[in-house]
Amino acid sequence: MHVIVDFTIIPIGTGVSLSAYIAACEQVFAGSGLTYELHANGTNVEGEWEQVFAAIRLCHEVLFSMGVVRIHSEIKLGTRTDRAQNMQEKIASVKDQRLAPAR
Repeated sequence: MHVIVDFTIIPIGTGVSLSAYIAACEQVFAGSGLTYELHANGTNVEGEWEQVFAAIRLCHEVLFSMGVVRIHSEIKLGTRTDRAQNMQEKIASVKDQRLAPAR
């Protein structure tokens, strides 16, 4: 099943800056073959359900290996059965609406 996920990972007890941990997770996604896009408060990831959640699990494992002892993650996800859709199509649809004349 194809899924689009908005994923935020928050290591707890690591200090104020989280960028090194986020960079480690980005490396996980980069090596996964999944389509992903980092944004200011998380990462959008798309692909097959099992692969996406395997990568999220690996993010947790990598952070634990970096000495993090507690992690909070937030995951929002969407699936659909009527047709295939990817992140870029969803964004383009909104932009098309923004450019369409008002009714």
